[in-house]
Amino acid sequence: MKTVGILGASNKKGRYARIAQEILMEKGYDVVPICIRDEDILGLKSYRSLDDVPRKIDTLTVYVSPRNMERHLDEIIRSDIRRVILNPGTESDSIRRQIQDSGKIVVEACTIVMLRTDRFNDS
Repeated sequence: MKTVGILGASNKKGRYARIAQEILMEKGYDVVPICIRDEDILGLKSYRSLDDVPRKIDTLTVYVSPRNMERHLDEIIRSDIRRVILNPGTESDSIRRQIQDSGKIVVEACTIVMLRTDRFNDS
């Protein structure tokens, strides 16, 4: 089973990060919420940063603005994450280039749409 990290995970109903987490969990993925505010999201322990996560994350789906992404960029670059999904509203040419230059696959797409159309594992 692949592990998916959600950067910007949220307990707030209706937030896209929460909807994505619900769908990922329904589909059987090992989900790792990453959130600076909440300690528990949908019954899963949440971590404040990628450096705090004790297991390997295969895909990271991002739900934070480019401005807030800056504080996580070094962690993403030094991690062994294979793929980073930049959801709508998180895109930044500079951030995309830096992540790609570290050897990771970067996808600019909506995780929810990818999951609902069975394209999440295609890239």
